[in-house]
Amino acid sequence: MADTAPASASAPAAPDFSGWTCPAPLRDHERIVMGHGGGGTLSAELVEHLFAPAFGSDVLAELGDSAHLTMGGARLAFSTDSFVVRPLFFPGGSIGDLAVNGTVNDLAMAGAVPAYLSCGFILEEGIELSVVGRVAQALGDAARTAGVTVATGDTKVVDAGHGDGIFINTAGIGLVPDGVDIRPQRAAPGDAVLVSGQIGVHGVAIMSVREGLEFGVEIQSDTASLAGLVADMLAVCRDLHVLRDPTRGGLATSLNEIAGAAGVGITLDERSLPVPDTVANACSFLGLDPLYVANEGKLVAFVPPDHADAVLEAMRAHPLGKESVRIGTCVADHPGMVVAATGLGGTRVVDMPLGEQLPRIC
Repeated sequence: MADTAPASASAPAAPDFSGWTCPAPLRDHERIVMGHGGGGTLSAELVEHLFAPAFGSDVLAELGDSAHLTMGGARLAFSTDSFVVRPLFFPGGSIGDLAVNGTVNDLAMAGAVPAYLSCGFILEEGIELSVVGRVAQALGDAARTAGVTVATGDTKVVDAGHGDGIFINTAGIGLVPDGVDIRPQRAAPGDAVLVSGQIGVHGVAIMSVREGLEFGVEIQSDTASLAGLVADMLAVCRDLHVLRDPTRGGLATSLNEIAGAAGVGITLDERSLPVPDTVANACSFLGLDPLYVANEGKLVAFVPPDHADAVLEAMRAHPLGKESVRIGTCVADHPGMVVAATGLGGTRVVDMPLGEQLPRIC
């Protein structure tokens, strides 16, 4: 049939895309986006291509959770972390707890015995002193529980509207015992991959409060110091190869970082992943993958196969590791890649995330 529209009719106007945003930020951009703080590919690129070249440090080039230093014959681990979690208080903890446990755990993942912390508070003008006091008390209580001393600190105040209440930075130092060499580059084919308990709990706890969501039962953060658990593991196997606490970006990000650093592959048994029903249901509702959701009181360990059973037994004997399981194996195949065997008999690639599913969870 011939077109009967009048010749003067104009074509529809082209849509204006100028105000649109992409949920996964493009990697070619000139400004910082939220994904740069997510612990995924964008974070890695920011560190490797901007900060590391500017600082030019051989120690920093290892890009571990903590730096390995030698001073006066002593082997030390040194780490720093900043905390911008929103809200400040959540089921199971607060920004004060995270500020201690996050840095203590970074030291523990090097096999170090954490000893001293520094603490810097950035406060927004107008925040109630009672709130600052609650956070400070929580931080002090967490330090005492972890067996570390807050030895020095600093406080700054920024204009109202420029600080979102409270930001905290902590740095920590600890002593690495003789004979301990724990770093991502030591992952080797045959290593057993162990995880110390249920994953994804912290991120879902934060999201439930932030968005006012209810899932039938309160989900509490798993924030905790893991130094005692690591000490028990080292007591039965001095030759732990890798330890990592899978915080931002979750377990998937940590495993991809380890695979890339060591040039090995990792094969997971998806049916063995300890995802609690509450987290699975919440992630299904929110469209999230539990493997990419943050944890604050869990660790993943790469252990020589002949020591795996003893280490797993030691983990399960500790209160923070009683639900520990083996989730996979380090392999020579597909170097730098993490692959999961699904319950249907297939496989899927567990890739490094670009940014982060849940921003500002620590």
